[in-house]
Amino acid sequence: MELITILAVAAVVIVLLFDFTNGFHDAANIIATVIASRAMQPVQAVIIVGVFEFLGPLLGGTAVANTIGKFVDLSDLPPVNALTILVSGLAGAIFWNLFTWWKGIPSSSSHALVGGLIGAVVLAVDADHVVWGFGELFRHGHLTGVTKVLLALILSPLAGFLVGYALHRLTSLLFRAAHPRINRKLRWAQYLTAASLAFSHGANDAQKSMGMLTLVLLLGGQIPAFQVPFWVMLACASALTLGILSGGWRIVRTLGFAIYKVRPLHALNSQLGSGLVIISASLLGAPVSTTHVVATSVMGIGASERPREVRWGKAAEIVKTWLITIPASAFAGALVLALIQALLRKAAS
Repeated sequence: MELITILAVAAVVIVLLFDFTNGFHDAANIIATVIASRAMQPVQAVIIVGVFEFLGPLLGGTAVANTIGKFVDLSDLPPVNALTILVSGLAGAIFWNLFTWWKGIPSSSSHALVGGLIGAVVLAVDADHVVWGFGELFRHGHLTGVTKVLLALILSPLAGFLVGYALHRLTSLLFRAAHPRINRKLRWAQYLTAASLAFSHGANDAQKSMGMLTLVLLLGGQIPAFQVPFWVMLACASALTLGILSGGWRIVRTLGFAIYKVRPLHALNSQLGSGLVIISASLLGAPVSTTHVVATSVMGIGASERPREVRWGKAAEIVKTWLITIPASAFAGALVLALIQALLRKAAS
């Protein structure tokens, strides 16, 4: 079997493995508030979320996939080199996803993907093969490449906080005279809001893997242009859903309990607000971190009600993880590339 075929197969497998770890890692982001508010049992939550996670990539379009698949430019490289770089970057992102899951830290799979690929590309060739997009932004006001990705990842947590804050203020005012029995209805309403959050997560996160897998097919000469095939959508939707069904339970404790004490109204507002932010970003082709949006929405809700009871120390730990994810995953991606290159040189000698 030729090396290019081996690398292409390995790249497809690793993209789908990244998609699986993304779902596994992010399962807690979707179900944490549902479980913390006792709206559903874990098994119920995972099944409902799994169904809508699967539908999200199939019905959510490909705008995010187009953004992710074009923030590195490897078209001038030999296919073997290009696929080696992609495999290395994705492997670095997978390593960081598993490490942060093991530690119970809600980090961003999106940041890990960006960092892993940048690290591998810069080590293998040079920084010019990364589509930074700074020039396009300053000269033409056009968002593209890494600039678009990073701006979306930076602004989305702020949006999550503000939407959570405003939404909880509004609903608290509406329900200020409500009987405690309203909590039962709020728990039932979470079946709808949790489903909408799962759909928006699938529509945004699976598209990242769809973009990478389409890029693999393009660089491997399997398709003539960057256009996401239906089977790629189906494969990425399936891998993400399987990851969700496996569940990353360690992070549930952090998002559901460690930031702010979540009750039914808090959970409802967090799911609704996060879903609105994420689906809006998906329509704009902006990849966002569900981890960031859900966590900051909980912070915004707590800040709107009892700021002193928000565990800002835990929030600070999460922010530190966000800050180190891109450089850490970039190092991991570069390290994997160095190991693969060493193995290839040894095999050739």
